[in-house]
Amino acid sequence: MKLLANENYPLASVRKLIAAGHEVESVTLMMQGQPDETILLKAAAEQSIILTFDRDYGKLIYQLNLPKPAGIFYYRMQPLHPDEPADLLLDLLAEGRSLVGFFTTYARGRLRQRAL
Repeated sequence: MKLLANENYPLASVRKLIAAGHEVESVTLMMQGQPDETILLKAAAEQSIILTFDRDYGKLIYQLNLPKPAGIFYYRMQPLHPDEPADLLLDLLAEGRSLVGFFTTYARGRLRQRAL
């Protein structure tokens, strides 16, 4: 599973996911300042899952019908510390939760998945 961490995704969480064995690219390190459309097209071309705190991706996919990535994980919350997004994602993956093919929204204590 290939992950693409959006620019607003903490680098500490990126490093933690990499240390856990996941393939993660960071927009902050590779393509800082690029518009969401460009990031979405990259993720779709590479079949990556976007990790983001940005709700705009729902509009780009469901209203504008832009190409779909392998999945989107939207954190609808403010992290308490820079490792928290990775901790939450690693816990969900350990539970066997699949992110592929879904727009996943996580708000503290609530998880919702909608097919892409």
